[in-house]
Amino acid sequence: MSFTDKVKNKTEELTGKAKQGIAEATDNPRLYAEGEAQEASAHAKQAGEHVKDAGRDVRDALS
Repeated sequence: MSFTDKVKNKTEELTGKAKQGIAEATDNPRLYAEGEAQEASAHAKQAGEHVKDAGRDVRDALS
């Protein structure tokens, strides 16, 4: 995973968490759900990047 991808994914995750915090403070369930979805999306992207990294590691080990 490139450094840029890590930063983008972490930024998306933190933005989702911030939306959830603001939503709790303002009692806005729609914004809370949006924040949860954004955070889950970031986690899924991070997991995909980890799988790609593991595949590269296996490929490199076999060559």
